[in-house]
Amino acid sequence: MTKLIGKDIVAQVLAQPNAPMLVKEITILLEAEKKRRQQFYKEITDAEKVEFINGEVVVHSPVMNEHNAVTKRLSRLMSTYVDKNDLGETGIEKVMITLQRNDYEPDICFFDKQKAKYFKEGQSLFPAPDFVVEILSKGTKKNDRTIKFQDYEANGVTEYLIIDPKKKVVELYRLDRTKKYELVLKSDTGILKSKVITGFFIAIEAIFDDAKNLTELEKMLIE
Repeated sequence: MTKLIGKDIVAQVLAQPNAPMLVKEITILLEAEKKRRQQFYKEITDAEKVEFINGEVVVHSPVMNEHNAVTKRLSRLMSTYVDKNDLGETGIEKVMITLQRNDYEPDICFFDKQKAKYFKEGQSLFPAPDFVVEILSKGTKKNDRTIKFQDYEANGVTEYLIIDPKKKVVELYRLDRTKKYELVLKSDTGILKSKVITGFFIAIEAIFDDAKNLTELEKMLIE
C-alpha cells in the first residue's frame, strides 16, 4: 500500500502544469528539514526521550506505570533470550534508530547479529532493527499506528509488535512476500512467537503479569 500511495502522489504531481515548480519547492523544504535534522543530532542528550518526525522534534512525556511495567517485563525476557543464545542485540527505550527521513527511539528493538556486529563503542545512531516494539500511550498511539507503522514497513523492519498496556492486547505484524505488514496475531492470551528472534516464544500473559513473567524467565534460563 505504501508504494502504491507513493506512486499515486508522484503521478498527481506530474499531472500538474507547474510540476517543476512543485518539485523545486519540495526540494527546498526537504533541504531545510535536513539542516534541522543535523541540528537535532547536535542538540539531543540522554536526559530525555525525543524523536525527529517529518521535520519536527517530538519530546515525549514520562511514561505511565503500566507502560513501564510492560517494557520491563518484555525487555527482560527478550534480552535474556537473545543474550543466552547469542542472537544479536536488544535495545531498550534510549536506542535511536535513524531511517530515511525520521529518527525514533522505540520502546524495545532487536538487531540480528549481521547488523549488531558493526556496532561500535560510542555509537548513538543505529540502523533499522529487525524487530520493533511500541507500547501504546495516549500521546504516542497515533504515531505508532500511522507514521511509524508506515516507516517501519518501508524500511524493512521484519516484525512490528504493538502492545496496548491497558487492554492487555498484543498485535504482531510481519512483512509478507510483498514487503507489506500482515497482521499475524492479535490477542490477550496464547503464545507470542517471533520468526526474527529465532526460537523465541512466550506466553502473552507474561508481558502483563509479574508472576507469569518470572515463570517464563525461569523456563528460559533452565532450557
